[in-house]
Amino acid sequence: MESMRRQLLQEVCPGPAGRPRSKVTVVGVGQVGMASAVSILLQNNADEVALVDVMEDKLRGEAMDLQHGSLFLKTAKIVADTDYAVTAGSKLCVVTAGVRQKEGESRLALVERNVAVFRKIIPNLAKYSPDAVLLIVSNPVDILTFVAWKLSGFPVHRVIGSGTNLDSARLRFLMGERLGISPSSIHGYIIGEHGDSSVAVWSAANVAGVKLQQALESEQRGAEGGIWTSIHKEVIESAYEVIRLKGYTSWAIGLSVASLTHCILKNLRTVNPVSTLVQGKHGITEEVFLSLPCVLGSTGVCGILNQPLTPPEMAQLCASARALWEVQSKLEM
Repeated sequence: MESMRRQLLQEVCPGPAGRPRSKVTVVGVGQVGMASAVSILLQNNADEVALVDVMEDKLRGEAMDLQHGSLFLKTAKIVADTDYAVTAGSKLCVVTAGVRQKEGESRLALVERNVAVFRKIIPNLAKYSPDAVLLIVSNPVDILTFVAWKLSGFPVHRVIGSGTNLDSARLRFLMGERLGISPSSIHGYIIGEHGDSSVAVWSAANVAGVKLQQALESEQRGAEGGIWTSIHKEVIESAYEVIRLKGYTSWAIGLSVASLTHCILKNLRTVNPVSTLVQGKHGITEEVFLSLPCVLGSTGVCGILNQPLTPPEMAQLCASARALWEVQSKLEM
C-alpha cells in the first residue's frame, strides 16, 4: 500500500498530519452519546470526533458504522478506543456515560451510581486534554457537573452542565404549540435544577420582546386557569413520559448538546441556560451548580446574566439549590 501511495502522490510536506483544531470527545456510546455524536457530525461542528466507552464491541461497532458514512460527512476523522489516550488534544469533552435512568426514577436517585462512574472518567479526560472544556450531560447533571469540577481540577468556567438548555427548548416548543408561533420567536427560560425543582421564569417570557406576564396572569385567573402553569409541569414530566414510551431519551438532548458544542467551538458568545456554579447569585449560599442564562464561548462560560427574578421565582431557585445541596453534601469526594 505504501508503494502505491508513493506512485499516486508526491509528498510536498512529509510527516504526520496536523493536529485537529476542533476535536470533540464523546464519552459513552449509549443512546444519548450516539445521538450527541451524530448531531455534532451532522452540524459539522468538529474536525475530529473521538468516542470512548468501556463496552469494546459496542464502541467498535458504532465507530465503524459512523466511519462507513464518512463520505456523507464533513468531519475529517472519527476515532474510537477504550483507552483515553484517543481523546488527547480535545477542545471539548462531552460526558454522557452513566447508568440509565429507569422508568419513574428521579434524576437525583441516580447520583450515587453515577459518581462512581465519574471517578474513572474525569481524571483521564483532564490528563489527556488539560485545556478542554468539559460538557456534562449525564444525570443528575447538576450534581455530576459539580463532581466533574472537583475531580478535574479545572477552573469553574471550563466545566459546564447541559442543564436546562433542553428544558427551555421544551418550554418554547410547548408555548409555540399553544400560541401558533415558532419556538424561535418565543423567548423563555427554565432555570435551576434540570429536574423536578426547576423554575420557569414567567416574568421574562416574551414573544419578539412583547412580555407575556400580563396575559399569563389573565389566563390563570380565567375559566381555563392554570394552563400556563401546566406547561411547566409538562416540561418537568417530559423526560419521564418519553422514557415510558420508548425506554430512553436521546434525540432532543443530542441536538441540544450539538447546539452547545457549536456555541463553544465557534466562540459564538450566545446565551444558553446551562449549569454553572451559582454560589453568591440570587441569594444562594450553597456551593452548587444550577442553570442560569450564561454567555458561552471558546473558554466555556464567559459570563452569567444578571437576570431579574420576582421574589417567588427567587424563592423557588433557592429551594432548588437547597434540594441539590441536601444530596450533594452527603457525597464522599
